[in-house]
Amino acid sequence: KSGTSVDKRACISKAGNCHIRRALYLPALSAKKHDPYVKGFFEHLICNGKTPLQGVCAVMRKLLHAIHGMLTHDQPFDNQRFYALPA
Repeated sequence: KSGTSVDKRACISKAGNCHIRRALYLPALSAKKHDPYVKGFFEHLICNGKTPLQGVCAVMRKLLHAIHGMLTHDQPFDNQRFYALPA
């Protein structure tokens, strides 16, 4: 390997809205633990080599997109659309 930048630990970026990031972190942890579709998405990321923190951040982003879609289209949350579990 050339350089040491490839061995850094993953961290949450300071870019973006800190209030939204703070508001989505605990719901993402809770959803990852209790919702089977979110849990499947998270485990899929971990199996693909992502760190747990990167997985939580990806869940946060997916939750944000789901919230935006719910508000835009006036639809209730549908966890089956969140992530299609493998058969």
